[in-house]
Amino acid sequence: MSYIAIIDYGMGNLHSVGKAVERLGAAAVVTADPAAILAAEGVILPGVGAYGDAMELIRESGLDATIGRVAESGQPLLGICLGMQLLFTESEEHGTHMGLNLLPGRVERFKGPFKVPHMGWNRLTKLQDSPILDGIDGGHAYFVHSYRVIPDVRSDLLATADYYGEVSAIVGRGNVYGMQFHPEKSSDLGMRLLGNFLKLSAAKPAKG
Repeated sequence: MSYIAIIDYGMGNLHSVGKAVERLGAAAVVTADPAAILAAEGVILPGVGAYGDAMELIRESGLDATIGRVAESGQPLLGICLGMQLLFTESEEHGTHMGLNLLPGRVERFKGPFKVPHMGWNRLTKLQDSPILDGIDGGHAYFVHSYRVIPDVRSDLLATADYYGEVSAIVGRGNVYGMQFHPEKSSDLGMRLLGNFLKLSAAKPAKG
């Protein structure tokens, strides 16, 4: 059976992400089983909550090694919200915590005399072409976060938003992608982005 694996490590918006995948016509399997994750056509790493807590749960369950194998295998991997932040090297959220280090960079708290968390709809600015952005040029996405990613490598940054400065909105290198916002809550734009991910994974045939 062709399906998308949604990694269940104890934190994340599993239900809403799974329903969004199913609305696009693909099967979604919520799982912490390494074999099921590695057998999937594509893998989604969701996340809501604190970076350090998430990484502790991922390491305790051995899922850090599984996610590393996904990245090495060429399976499309998509981190959403906190899941995107976990793809990077480290975070300063409540101390310094090491991440999955699939993409080099650091997660830092918004700094300035403005409202945190960054919450609401923001327009995306496309920086470069990528299969995950096929057919998309701009549009608004729904963000909820207090920390932002600072990639070490500029070419890993595919799209940005503006919130008192540049916000890394979509990142990607090879088969590893991340979205800081919630595509499952971002109306038509979010569903198009998830649809592009499904096309990359071959879990759902491309139309047309």
